[in-house]
Amino acid sequence: MSLPRNTLPANPFKHALHAGRQQIGFWCAIPSNYTSEILAGAGFDWLVLDTEHSPNELPNVFNQLQSVVGGSAEPVVRVPWNDPVTLKRFLDIGARSFLIPMVQTADEARAAVAATRYPPHGIRGYAVASRATKFGRTVDYFERCAEEMCVLVQVETIEALERVEEIAAVPGVDGVFIGPGDLSASMGLLHQPTHPDVVAAIEAGLGRIQAAGNRGGVLVGDPALAQRYMAAGSVFTAVGVDAAVFARTVDAIARQYLG
Repeated sequence: MSLPRNTLPANPFKHALHAGRQQIGFWCAIPSNYTSEILAGAGFDWLVLDTEHSPNELPNVFNQLQSVVGGSAEPVVRVPWNDPVTLKRFLDIGARSFLIPMVQTADEARAAVAATRYPPHGIRGYAVASRATKFGRTVDYFERCAEEMCVLVQVETIEALERVEEIAAVPGVDGVFIGPGDLSASMGLLHQPTHPDVVAAIEAGLGRIQAAGNRGGVLVGDPALAQRYMAAGSVFTAVGVDAAVFARTVDAIARQYLG
């Protein structure tokens, strides 16, 4: 009896982005595989497993990746920083879609892509018996993994937005995500992500990303504003954060009984 031999599965989220099909996502800020399993089965196209602004670490992300198998959502790991060592470790546990924070230049975008590619196209370290390769059972992993790798970079400051066409032109960048919160801070409008000036900057940025031949994305909790951003060019749109939904729902229930 021979061992099972697998071929690398497609990344439907990446291919949908490149086809221009709207991908609706949700943010998993609660570092729990129980929560991520619930969210993965809700019907979303993608799910951010956040390690930047969440008390989440690699062993737990490993459990979260296992928990979303069989759900509809592609897990997108938001790493804490554009760091090749961190990316290497998440790659080896099977992450294939990434959200890279605070990318300011085309060079930084190129570094992010290089960290996800093997030589000669990048600097990723080689490991054969990792979860990414199904412990060596995926026969075409090393030949095809770049095809199914999805790299999304975050543009989060005015300075980065000014260079968005250069960032969007980097080969291997599959999407450019505009971060409303940090962008508002860089505009002198801290904690005002829905300020008209911030909204205008995001809409203009999404249009520029689209015109540059790439795909824009954003996180937005208001349905009407989400529709505006999608109309402006957002192709991967996150529409909520689990921690915020949980907190506001609990607050509402408490008010019903406690006043």
